[in-house]
Amino acid sequence: MPEYRVLARKYRPDTFADMIGQEALVRTLSNAIAQDRLAHAFIFTGVRGIGKTTTARILARVMNCTGPDGQQDKPTVTPCGVCDNCVAIRDDRHVDVLEMDAASRTGVDDIRELIEGVRYKPVSSRFKVYIIDEVHMLSRNAFNALLKTLEEPPAHVKFIFATTDIHKVPVTVLSRCQRFDLPRVGRDLLARHLQNVATQEAVTLADEAALLLARAAEGSVRDGLSLLDRAIALAGDAPVAPPVVQEMLGLSERTDLFALFRLVMQGDTPGALERLNQLYTRGAEPLAVLRELQEITHLVTRAKVDPATLDLPSLTELERTESRDLAAGLGVPVLTRAWQILLKGCEEVQATDLALPAVEMVLIRLCYLVDLPPPGELLKALGNASPTSNPPAASATGQIRPEPGGASASGGVPAATGRTATAAPAVVAFSAPEAAPAPESFEAVVALFEARREGLLAFHLKRHARLASFTQGAIEIALTPEALPELAGKSAKLLSQWTRTRWTVTVVNQAPATAATLQEQRITAKRQELEQYFDHPVVKAVLEAFPNPDIVLENL
Repeated sequence: MPEYRVLARKYRPDTFADMIGQEALVRTLSNAIAQDRLAHAFIFTGVRGIGKTTTARILARVMNCTGPDGQQDKPTVTPCGVCDNCVAIRDDRHVDVLEMDAASRTGVDDIRELIEGVRYKPVSSRFKVYIIDEVHMLSRNAFNALLKTLEEPPAHVKFIFATTDIHKVPVTVLSRCQRFDLPRVGRDLLARHLQNVATQEAVTLADEAALLLARAAEGSVRDGLSLLDRAIALAGDAPVAPPVVQEMLGLSERTDLFALFRLVMQGDTPGALERLNQLYTRGAEPLAVLRELQEITHLVTRAKVDPATLDLPSLTELERTESRDLAAGLGVPVLTRAWQILLKGCEEVQATDLALPAVEMVLIRLCYLVDLPPPGELLKALGNASPTSNPPAASATGQIRPEPGGASASGGVPAATGRTATAAPAVVAFSAPEAAPAPESFEAVVALFEARREGLLAFHLKRHARLASFTQGAIEIALTPEALPELAGKSAKLLSQWTRTRWTVTVVNQAPATAATLQEQRITAKRQELEQYFDHPVVKAVLEAFPNPDIVLENL
């Protein structure tokens, strides 16, 4: 029985014509070959699974193909695939095409070995080709050892590099290569490619299922084929339908996701949590749900700023209808705020083992923030309004509001503008905070800092500041070595802000001899208070039993 080959290997392109989504690369290389302008070094960069190594192998065949009759004497755009060179390169056994994995051979000794072989002419082909995959993994010394040979290699040598992290490749190497950035493959194009592969495999693949696979692949052809392999195995002899792909990926029905998004945008916390738990019970992954909500947020935002987005063929009719309706009822500020919360929420979910509770907390956060006015309106209200005036209503931010009949703009889902389906939107009055009365003593200053919850500054003012002089608006203090260096500056700034009058806090070198910190004054007063008890017979008896006691009053 022949060994099964996964789809990603079975359908790896053999020629430039078989590649998808890389038209600029193919056109550039084809023109260079036709004009006999092939460079001596190439570097291909891009995300995983888009054809970097495949392009390198095709280019090696292009350079060395001799044609079916063995008479081809120069590179060709369409290698025959049957000559000895093409077959040997395809089977990864050609003596003159050396493929090296820089992830496992990173040292300078490996590069020295490569350089030693450069000076020898190819054994059976036109060019000796060195393919170095993940070239960014080479060490700095290895890159330096390669530079001179890379700049002026012999005429019979070609270098082809591939990397997923171009920023780690030294600019001295990049300047010696022709660089090609391979883009992600578009979702529509990748979905059609998966359909073609499924047809060749005699498998029925639904259009919507193909789009789901293409979306999950994130532009990687290899990932898309690997996912298709899994979906075919999961479906068995049945067609690969959307429910199969959703079960495999832990996704939910788009209808349910749009309904969840609508509940969140209405601030209906109980309804949103109930819908989330229904999805979880049916097998949806919490993190996948959050990411789907991110996609919906992005789609609705795009529809809001550019309605033509809804004409993309990759969208289903449900996505077009729901996105158009949501975009009509939501504003850009609330959508961008939702995007930021979801983005941060995904990081939080990935950092915890409690995925479902973490997602619930993200949805609760969204529900409670969705009806807030945007920051611009808040600042305008604070700057222009009187203490009793109100900011613009939350609906100005774009929150979905009910029609007079009590239904949302789309119909069917009650719009909850508070925390439940029937609560009315809260109207918040903004007023500027009142100025604090000017403190009349240093003790009052410290009390003000404690009242305003500036505990650290209050602590240092009590324990590490000795008062030299105090007048309204001006304080002079001497600091102990343990005091915060910025204690005076921060204290003056906050006092001026709270009292709305100018205060200065000056540090002097020395306080009066009688000056003590507030903590020292408190301990002295407490000690004087305790001294009256030392004449009590019981205390005297204790002191006789424990002579020279060390009485600690620091925390009193």
